[in-house]
Amino acid sequence: MLECSGRLNMVSAPAFRETVATVIENGRPRVAVELSHVEFLDSSGLGALVGALKTARQAGGDLRIAAPSEQVAMVLKLSNIDKILRSYADGDEAVREWV
Repeated sequence: MLECSGRLNMVSAPAFRETVATVIENGRPRVAVELSHVEFLDSSGLGALVGALKTARQAGGDLRIAAPSEQVAMVLKLSNIDKILRSYADGDEAVREWV
C-alpha cells in the first residue's frame, strides 16, 4: 500500500505517477493508495490517479483508494471520478479480496 500526504497537485503528481509505475514494474500490479492525509487534490492529482489506474490495469492489476480525506472525497465525487476509482474505508478493506 502506498501512503500519500500533503498535496496531490501539479507539483507532486509526476512523482506520484513515477512511484506507482515503479511499484507496478516491480511486479505488484495491484496498488492501494491511502489518502487520509492528503489535504488537497487538484485536477493534476486526479489525472495522476486515473493515469495510475490505467497503468495498473494495463499490467493486469488494479488501483484502489483507501480512506480518502474529506476534501479528496469531495473532489472525487464532484468530478465523478468516484465512479471509476472506488474508495474503501481503510487499506485492509481495499486489499481484502486480493489476499
